Amino acid sequence: MATTQHYLWAGGHFLLLLSGFRYFLAWTMFKSVSSWWYKASFLGALMSYFITPQPNMAYVRRALADENVQYFLLAFFWWTSRPVTIALFPYFVFSLFHALTFTRTTLMPQFLPPGPPLAAGGPPQPHPLAKKLHLWVKANYDTAMRIVAIAELVIFARVLFGALLFRNSLMMPLVYANFLHQRYFHSQFTRDAITLADKRITDLSNHPSLPPVVGQVWMRVRELVVRWGGSAVVEPAAARRD
Repeated sequence: MATTQHYLWAGGHFLLLLSGFRYFLAWTMFKSVSSWWYKASFLGALMSYFITPQPNMAYVRRALADENVQYFLLAFFWWTSRPVTIALFPYFVFSLFHALTFTRTTLMPQFLPPGPPLAAGGPPQPHPLAKKLHLWVKANYDTAMRIVAIAELVIFARVLFGALLFRNSLMMPLVYANFLHQRYFHSQFTRDAITLADKRITDLSNHPSLPPVVGQVWMRVRELVVRWGGSAVVEPAAARRD
């Protein structure tokens, strides 16, 4: 049976989905929309990713390696910052899968009758609709996580150029770079996305139609990024989502 904490967790995801959908809908239709929807979306994220702190420094250090804590801290940063629409996308995808799973495991059994057992005297099977939902989530989860990992690189490019063009604070790319630094060491999806981006940019910078200096500048930038990326990170202590 689901606990109150479980319902609050799910409520945060549903709040994020509803508010995020409203904000994305207006954005895609080039209509003005109140930043309240943006704030409400990340409030849902904070509700879902919240972890009660414990007065133990060893725990705090382990918690910093937990992806739920990483996304919670990032959500708090977005919640207190000027809206960056695309920053909602990863959280929206995560909440979609969590909400679907909660619906299948907790809500559907309360309203849909179970299916017949596979064998006489066996346990009842989930409703056919719940089975289809479960199969859809399993079939699309990895693809969605790959898209999220690529989107997180796009978000970094957005806040980096936004800082250069004075559209957002200089703090944003610094904070997000540190977040990606942690994700690189803790997520295979992020490593794959960065490897793909690195190959594409390297191939593009070395294109014959471009001056050789372009490739040389990129290799220098790449060297600095690799050197910085090799610095110490907190080792994960809990099971990874991916």
